[in-house]
Amino acid sequence: MAVRHPSLSHRRAFPVLWLMTDERIGELLWDSLVRLPRGSGVVFRHHAAAPAERAVLKHRIATLARRRGLVLVDEACARNQPVRIGRAHSVREGLAARRAGAEVVFVSPVYPTRTHPGAPALGPVRAARIARAVGLPAIALGGMNAARFRRVRALGFAGWAAIDGLLPSSRHAQNPGERRPGYGCGHAVAAKAGTPESRET
Repeated sequence: MAVRHPSLSHRRAFPVLWLMTDERIGELLWDSLVRLPRGSGVVFRHHAAAPAERAVLKHRIATLARRRGLVLVDEACARNQPVRIGRAHSVREGLAARRAGAEVVFVSPVYPTRTHPGAPALGPVRAARIARAVGLPAIALGGMNAARFRRVRALGFAGWAAIDGLLPSSRHAQNPGERRPGYGCGHAVAAKAGTPESRET
């Protein structure tokens, strides 16, 4: 699933749905990956893993992503990525990401999230204001699932990302079809842009 953003002269397609990897989900990662629709994105994190362990895991994910037509981005590597992503917890952070060359910005946390328990959420309206101010295709992150994306999509979000919301065993998981630097780089995998599920915004 991909989206084209009209503000970009090259009208490049980006995934609508993104899975964020995380150490705490363990082996459920693999079930989540195989459930993703072709053209979805995967943000590889696993920052707490030892470098050698992280490299092996990344290679395994890259192989699966290549086979299933997923877009794999390594969050710890700014170079040679199929999509240059940035983070925005505020307008200032989002604009800094844009100046640094981000093509897509992940705005978070839209809703309360188990990844950062107790941290205040932006809420959909404030998150949408940040997204508009940054002026890049914006991905809603933090407490997201398919039902919540249907609500925030009307506010201008181009896609959504999740950890728990895409786990097979999670009570929040829904049919996706509805819808730390220094570890080294390698295995950037890009799905072919403009899949049959692409749409214009």
